[in-house]
Amino acid sequence: MSNQNTDTTEVAAGVMLILIAVFFGWQTLDLEVGTSLRMGPGYFPMILSGLLLILGIIVLLSAFRQKGEPFGRVAWRGLLFILPAPVFFGLTVRGLGFVPSLFITTLIAAQASVKMRPLPALILAVAVTVFSTFVFSYALGLPFRRFGPWLPL
Repeated sequence: MSNQNTDTTEVAAGVMLILIAVFFGWQTLDLEVGTSLRMGPGYFPMILSGLLLILGIIVLLSAFRQKGEPFGRVAWRGLLFILPAPVFFGLTVRGLGFVPSLFITTLIAAQASVKMRPLPALILAVAVTVFSTFVFSYALGLPFRRFGPWLPL
């Protein structure tokens, strides 16, 4: 057990939340905020940035009230596969279509775990794709292309 007076993971999380809140709050300064009754395009992002800033301050202050464990290893494999997955989806969903983009995105994200093997990853990708297509396309009736113009179908 560590004899630190602060929880370094809480400090890191609090500082990260504060930095993100300040960055997005700064980005909304050029937008018209408006009032509560006549909200402008910057109103909601500014409110969310303020709430995130308050949450970051709370997390940061709570870090000094408890003893913590030392900062552990960073899960680089998870970062390298989880973070690019939604970016890939966003960049390819219009060109490939919903079904292939979601399938490949799920395969990318599944590789974040060292325990995931190829066959379970394929089963997971098929299950997520079928379920999501059913829910978003058929049950909710959202108008999107299941297969995009990049595919010769």
